[in-house]
Amino acid sequence: MNKTLHDVAGRYPVVTVTGPRQAGKSTLCRMAFPHTPYVTLEDPVARAQAVEDPIAFLRQFPDGAVLDEGQRAPELFSFIQGLVDERAKPGQFILTGSQHLGLTAAISQSLAGRTALLNLLPLSFDEIGRFPESSHDLYETLFTGGYPRIHDQHLPVAEWLANYVGTYLERDVRQIINIGDMLTLQRFLGVCAGRSAQLANLSGLASDVGVAENTAKSWLSVLEATFITFRMAPLYRNINKRLVKTPKIYFNDTGLLCFLLGIRSPEQIAQHPLRGAIFETWCVSELRKRRLNQGLTPDMYFYRDHKGEELDLVIEDGTSLELIEIKSGQTIAADFFATIEALAPIFARQPGIADVKKTMIYGGTTAPSRGGTRVIGWASLGSYG
Repeated sequence: MNKTLHDVAGRYPVVTVTGPRQAGKSTLCRMAFPHTPYVTLEDPVARAQAVEDPIAFLRQFPDGAVLDEGQRAPELFSFIQGLVDERAKPGQFILTGSQHLGLTAAISQSLAGRTALLNLLPLSFDEIGRFPESSHDLYETLFTGGYPRIHDQHLPVAEWLANYVGTYLERDVRQIINIGDMLTLQRFLGVCAGRSAQLANLSGLASDVGVAENTAKSWLSVLEATFITFRMAPLYRNINKRLVKTPKIYFNDTGLLCFLLGIRSPEQIAQHPLRGAIFETWCVSELRKRRLNQGLTPDMYFYRDHKGEELDLVIEDGTSLELIEIKSGQTIAADFFATIEALAPIFARQPGIADVKKTMIYGGTTAPSRGGTRVIGWASLGSYG
């Protein structure tokens, strides 16, 4: 991401970095621009000055600045627009924020066409591997997740995540919507965890928590706006079948997912009924991080028809499609390949498709190709592509 950040800062006057709280946005921007003044708008004194007298506030930074948690003072954005238009120089302001809705609303009003938007999620498996004591065990990797502070300071995972959830609910959520019953929202968060890698059925979510469907829809949007979850759309292609149109829900971090599922040790994952969903969530989020860290749009979908035939992941790249199956098992079985082999010829016949690749990601380590399908062990996912 460091290289991507520098690249876009060389082309745009403003760069906006969004992502969940504690994902490393501030650290990344300060390391990438060590000589640029840094101000966090979480500081009440700095925020008050920025809101009450934005011209005087910005005058302190004639050559630009890193402004952390920019959504806390959206009033600044229209004044930043005037400055960058006047100076016509790339890389003047670096904005960060942990609330996607607040930032994008302000950007669309004031900074459209002037800022590049990058998303920074918790550490990828490849990035975690750079820490000297990083684990090479699958269940440890799923359990720990990718929040940098856990790895950097060797903090107890469950303890840190419990504090994170409490802070998230009390600060980030309350800044977006006014919720009186935080216990019900926390229960909703847990129910969503139980649905990760499954269809985002709003009526089912609402029923399980005991709230109205519109409330469930609103709360799910908040989880997405604060980068806890994301929804992946189904692939729509005319292959003469009735297709499922409901998106799937995923968590951005499996450490947080495991915590919300009540998993308190890596060993519990091996026998957990949602082991497959946890592993699929990890694989999908890893591939998504890879594209986002390169400044690319994800262009990731799933496929499911009305008969239940499903591909876990389809990545679209121009005229090329990559069909990906994800299996948590550590031993390759023949039926792992049944769906991908059946659907690949159908996708290959679609108009505008020049190439169809087949990939299997599984919970083992050896990776023999099979029938034209590339097989990838989980630990090799970081270097995949």
